[in-house]
Amino acid sequence: MVKEYTYSSVGVNRKLRAIAKRALLSLRRTYDYSPHGKVIELPFGNVFPIYGEYYLDFVIEGIGTKVLLAQLAEKYNTIGVDGVAMAVNDVIRSGAKPLAITDNIHLQVSAPFLIKELIAGIHKGACEAECPVVGGEIGDVAEVIKGLKEDKGFDIVVSVVGEVAKEQMILGRNIKPGDVIVGLRSSGVHSNGISLVRRVLFKKWGGKYDPYDIPEGLEREVIYEVLEPTRIYVKPLLKTAKEVKMKAAVHITGDAYLKFERLTQFSKGIGFQFNNFHPQPIFELIKKTAADLGGVLTNEEMFKTFNMGWGFAVILDKSDADKAIDIIGKEGVTAERIGHITDSKGITIIYKNHKIILK
Repeated sequence: MVKEYTYSSVGVNRKLRAIAKRALLSLRRTYDYSPHGKVIELPFGNVFPIYGEYYLDFVIEGIGTKVLLAQLAEKYNTIGVDGVAMAVNDVIRSGAKPLAITDNIHLQVSAPFLIKELIAGIHKGACEAECPVVGGEIGDVAEVIKGLKEDKGFDIVVSVVGEVAKEQMILGRNIKPGDVIVGLRSSGVHSNGISLVRRVLFKKWGGKYDPYDIPEGLEREVIYEVLEPTRIYVKPLLKTAKEVKMKAAVHITGDAYLKFERLTQFSKGIGFQFNNFHPQPIFELIKKTAADLGGVLTNEEMFKTFNMGWGFAVILDKSDADKAIDIIGKEGVTAERIGHITDSKGITIIYKNHKIILK
């Protein structure tokens, strides 16, 4: 029997997670405690008023099992970039400018070298986001965290608060058929789908390669390809938002292109079609290696799990698309039209001359 590689098969059950998240609805009762006015619900989070027409967007994010790859490679000076990126890229979805970062580093042992390397990554990410790190915590929790290497277990959680004026908020509303989806190029797999990547690519977890193998199609060791830090989109997104009206902004992370469905709760009667993909070689390697191991990893699952070359996306009126692409490009990030809004429900991917229905 052919083994099918899916996110669920490696322990991330989307259906179960969706059911579990229903518990979050009870937290809406706490919105009444907002001291300065009504909490505004957005497609990918909420903002709350702080003074006048200004709102705060507060996000907390982790890095997931990518920390295990840092431990496998004994390379710890880039993983902090991922922590910052995951948080600041979420904050800017509302149009908010990151104001301050705090971090929580839990370790098996507070080894000075390890902490120095982790902080180096956080520092680099904060500089890229142009956001100060104003506090944090380092905790020894050896009974909770065990590392692949002796005394090298750790986890990083990063929180970010951002500020946005109500008139500049990206609401996810008034999206209409014909609007254009512009994708911003990713740096690789980023920090999502790593549980699946590990099971397929690395012998440590039942995959094919040793960490320092250079498979055909890659120009460097596979471990370093996967450890490439998540791209930070703060500067290109905020610069573009000053010049162009953005209807929605999507950080293409967990659940990948399924995330766009969330927008249908705020703009009714729409669907999505994507038709422009040229993913980095690492994505083709993941799919091919699954086959080499006697399994199958479908294109459908790839688009439900990975960014496939686009780490962030914005939705705009088609008349604004070229201007947005130009501004983003001047900020050093490749941007292209990757799809459009349709008048039929669902998420459709056109890839290698095949149509894939995600939803």
